[in-house]
Formats: sequence, C-alpha cells, structure tokens
Amino acid sequence: MITTDILIIGAGPTGLFTVFEAGLLKLKCHLIDALPQPGGQCSEIYPKKPIYDIPAYPEILAGDLTTKLLEQTKQFEPGFTLGERAETIDKQDDGTFIVTTNKGTKHHAKIVAIAGGLGSFEPRKPKIDNLESFEDKGVEYIIKEPELYRDKKVVISGGGDSALDWAIFLSDVASEVTLIHRRNEFRGALDSVEKAQELKNLGKINIITPAEVKGIIGKDKVTGVAVEKKGEDAFIIDTDHFIPLFGLSPKLGPIGNWGLEIEKNAIKVNNTLDYQTNIPGIYAIGDVNTYPGKLKLILCGFHEATLMCQSAYKRIFPDKKYVMKYTTVGGVDGFDGTRKEAPKAVVKAIE
Repeated sequence: MITTDILIIGAGPTGLFTVFEAGLLKLKCHLIDALPQPGGQCSEIYPKKPIYDIPAYPEILAGDLTTKLLEQTKQFEPGFTLGERAETIDKQDDGTFIVTTNKGTKHHAKIVAIAGGLGSFEPRKPKIDNLESFEDKGVEYIIKEPELYRDKKVVISGGGDSALDWAIFLSDVASEVTLIHRRNEFRGALDSVEKAQELKNLGKINIITPAEVKGIIGKDKVTGVAVEKKGEDAFIIDTDHFIPLFGLSPKLGPIGNWGLEIEKNAIKVNNTLDYQTNIPGIYAIGDVNTYPGKLKLILCGFHEATLMCQSAYKRIFPDKKYVMKYTTVGGVDGFDGTRKEAPKAVVKAIE
C-alpha cells in the first residue's frame, strides 16, 4: 500500500503545484491520474497551445508549463500512480483515507485533495460499428508506449494538436504513418501543421483530407481500415494500428459516488476558506470545484492549492503552530537534500 500525507487526485497544473506548496510545509504528496503522463489537459489535449495568463509568462506553451511545474516539484519527490483511475474511497476510524484505483492499487493518506480538473477523461470514440471489438487489438485511443508502433503501419484519425503531434513523432518510429481528417484544415498549432506538411512533402507521412474512417478490417486484430474520401469511392488502407485521436471527454467519474456535494458536475466546497468539501479531510481545488464567484483559471487553481495546503497542515498537526516564511527569507529545502536560498549579504567593515 502506498502511504502519503496528501493524496492528490489529478496530475494537472493545479495538482502539480500542490506538491510544491505542500513540500514547503514538509508534507509528502502522491498523485493519481487516469492519463499515462502528468499534465492533464495541458499535456494530453493542447500541449502546443500558448497560455497567456500565467504570472511572469507573457506566453507559455501548455506542454512547457507542465514541464516547468514538474521541474519545480522534483525537489519534493512526489510519487505517481499514472494510467489508473481513483475508484473508491474509504474513511478510516482515525480520520485518514484509503483510496483504491480501478486496477486495485491502494493508497493511504491523511488528506485527499481532488484536483481532477474537469474530471476523469474518457476518449471520444468515432461512430464505427465494429470499433470496440478491436480495442487492444490494434485500436488505441491514447498512445502510451510509442515503441509499440516501431516498424508498424499506423493510421491516425483527427485534426487537432494530438493527432498532428503524434503523426509527426511516429514518422520516425513507424514504417508508415497515415493521417486522416474530415476537413482540409487542421485545428492544431501552426508549426505542427507546417511540420506535417513538410513531412508529407518528404514522403514520411500520408495525409488524406477530407476523409473519414468508416470501418475496421480484420479478424483477431486490425489489418486495415475502410476510408471514405469526399468525391471518391471508398477504399481500404492496410494498417497494423488505428488510432482515433478526437480528444477526451471530461466526466466526474467514480468521484461522483463518494458522498460529496455535487452541483452541475462540480464538487461544492466551503467557498474560499480552504476549499474543503462536505467530508472533512477531503478538499477539491481547481476546475473540479465550485463556489460563488468561481473562475476556472489555472492561476486560480494555484491560489486554491496554496490555501488548501495550509488547512491540510493544521488538520494533520492540530497542536503545531506554523509560521509562514517567504521563500526569499527561509529558502526551500527539498526532500532530496537540496536547498535553494537567496545569496547572503556580505558583511565587511569599512576601513
């Protein structure tokens, strides 16, 4: 069983920043996320989209923000359970919690912080009759292990950043990559569109537009896809893998069955005091919560994480008085033995 002070459900920007704020209080964190990598929507849906309202960054790509947050948390050595969904929660007699994932991994924590963004994400699946019968047999909705596609033929369907980025990436891994989109125009970052066009010109990517995959060919596994291109007869493309990347659909998921107060698919918290839910010891921060005046912004999630950690500290150590020190004064002591502090002034007598 994994034990920690604060169990964070959701490894998006708010969840990651919680690790830093908790670390300043000497509280250990572990994160659970259904996605195979940290970053939430920033890394999964729009990694190359610029964000303009992060303090001190006039502009930063969503994927770069995730990278910097992970770098910031590294000194506090958080643990991760990725590719698993928090399924059940059981409150213990001593007020602590045991959270079990859909794969049976158990976590024991003094505090639970739900930072699940808009909820757990489920892939948006195209309407293809025999699609689900080929899941894990050549049909994948999320790319977890790029090496799975080494020297294989791959068909990717979609027109956003994820489809473009993976088509570009797999062009150096797979033996053949075909990108299919129902429109001529792509919705991805301009540099990704230009890179895909360049790779098409070099013969490293096949791009078919406007077209749609209408069927899966194969018996025990995928051997091809049936494609309909506007103005042309349907045809079949031989392939080993079909990867429809149409984004992820947010759902509150099993968390909605934990006895929490829910309002319009969000978790109600006690306004801006400390973002605690109706169950003492369980907090909700970031886009997953709701209260009067709520704004669904990343920077608001950072603020909520900060106040939540202060409240969590008082709950874990009710007899201790915490005196807040600015990092410019007290520095930052990482769990890995590192220390960051401002240079000391040199005291020297004037001769």
